[in-house]
Amino acid sequence: MKTIQKNDSLAYWLIGLFSFIVFAVVVSLGRFHVTTVLPFNVHIFAFISALINSITAILLVVALVAIKQNKITVHKNVMLTALLLSVFFLLFYIAHHLFAGETKYAGSASTRMVYLIILASHIFLASVILPFILYTAYRGLTGEYPAHKKIAKITWPIWFYVTVTGPIIYWMISPYYH
Repeated sequence: MKTIQKNDSLAYWLIGLFSFIVFAVVVSLGRFHVTTVLPFNVHIFAFISALINSITAILLVVALVAIKQNKITVHKNVMLTALLLSVFFLLFYIAHHLFAGETKYAGSASTRMVYLIILASHIFLASVILPFILYTAYRGLTGEYPAHKKIAKITWPIWFYVTVTGPIIYWMISPYYH
């Protein structure tokens, strides 16, 4: 059940461009801070991001179960919803960093080490997974199911890890928001 027409050269170009732009924006967030005072706690953006990540993690599991049960339409719709939620996550993540800036972890030395390990793995995997997610979606939407399945076996667990560790990081850092 092909959804879009196959055009690898255009797809690779768009996936690469979009991934580069997102990466550049996220990397540059530390250089910008909006000092406008908002009429609400700016850390609500982080909470919403964590909530969206949690929902996305659940959707990834639902999509996996659906495809294992050969419910292809359910799988496709759930995965597209997860992709859309990831766009919203990115917007709230950017908003939080622009308005709240950086927060330093202030827990004990042992919990700080756990936090830093989770954070480092999360940041690294989040920074590299986007083009693979988009490429995997492209292969599925063009009906190239063997290629889609092959790359999804790598993409899915990494995406799932990123969506699970995001809320864990929020839970660990949120007590230190001021």
